[in-house]
Amino acid sequence: MPSAADEISAAIAAAGGAIPFSEYMQLALYGEGGFYTTGGRAGRRSGDFITSPEVGPLFGTVIARALDAWWKELGSPSRFDVVECGAGPGTLARSILAAQPECIGAMHYVAVEISTSQRALHPHGVESRETMPDGPITGVILANELLDNLPCRLFVFDDTWKEAFVSQASGGKFVEVLRTPDVVPSCLPKTAPLGSRAPVQDAAASWVRNSLSNIDHGRLLLFDYCSASTAEIALTPWREWLRTYRDQGRGTHYLTDPGSQDITAQVMLDQLPPGAIAATQADFLTRWGIDELVREGNAYWESMKQAPDIAAMKMRSRSAEAKSLIDPFGLGLFENMIWASHSQC
Repeated sequence: MPSAADEISAAIAAAGGAIPFSEYMQLALYGEGGFYTTGGRAGRRSGDFITSPEVGPLFGTVIARALDAWWKELGSPSRFDVVECGAGPGTLARSILAAQPECIGAMHYVAVEISTSQRALHPHGVESRETMPDGPITGVILANELLDNLPCRLFVFDDTWKEAFVSQASGGKFVEVLRTPDVVPSCLPKTAPLGSRAPVQDAAASWVRNSLSNIDHGRLLLFDYCSASTAEIALTPWREWLRTYRDQGRGTHYLTDPGSQDITAQVMLDQLPPGAIAATQADFLTRWGIDELVREGNAYWESMKQAPDIAAMKMRSRSAEAKSLIDPFGLGLFENMIWASHSQC
């Protein structure tokens, strides 16, 4: 299997000397030797970063409550599709199924994950697959921290907006070169400080549109870290929104060690299709009863703490999980976005 660096070098040669940053990101993350294709550790407690589902089962338990409400809103259909994209090792699926929602008898859970090694860890009771199922879907498509990993174009302001391409120096080091685009994307501000950078997230916008087109009746439910506007991000130091992660910490520069670290860009809400109801993750979890679940957990622990069983230990952990999930300086600040099809709201 070629390494990500080998694939990128070959692509640069085939393109005559440089490829768009979006293609570099695609190969670094999803090529044959890419981070998500081969790593098998992303999103796991022993892996390169921890997401909300890995904090504990409480996140999935809250989502299960929302799924029940939306299933009933649709008239409690005999088949209720739940399609999770970027499912990793299946941690969120496992938590949702363990919560035993009322809709579980009708639920057809599909876990979509590109990594073969991650799919091998998916729980029983789900359809595990590499690609999105064909529509139409009656139910919910959901994803946690997916859009930030979809390849984006990168623009740099150098008296005018120029697009960043990736080339390779004589010593093999990947370097950035700037090219004047035929058309400057309309989402970019007219002017910006010299050296400002901004992502153009065509792939993320396309993914949302395609997902919505596959939903006959239901919702698209996303969690990610976002910025309200591209103009705002152009004024923000790029290292604050274009990041790499490895071994549960920040990685090195995005042009070094491709395939060995995650590359992630903050999601621009103004570049996504309109119509989403947006709130913070903390607000979403509060709306769907996280406080009630914590009280339930505390009460169960108090009744069992003299001779605690496994269930009591899980219930006891809810309080700590909730603090992490709704932390206003951490995961709680993540954006929750919900698009509804047809008459749902």
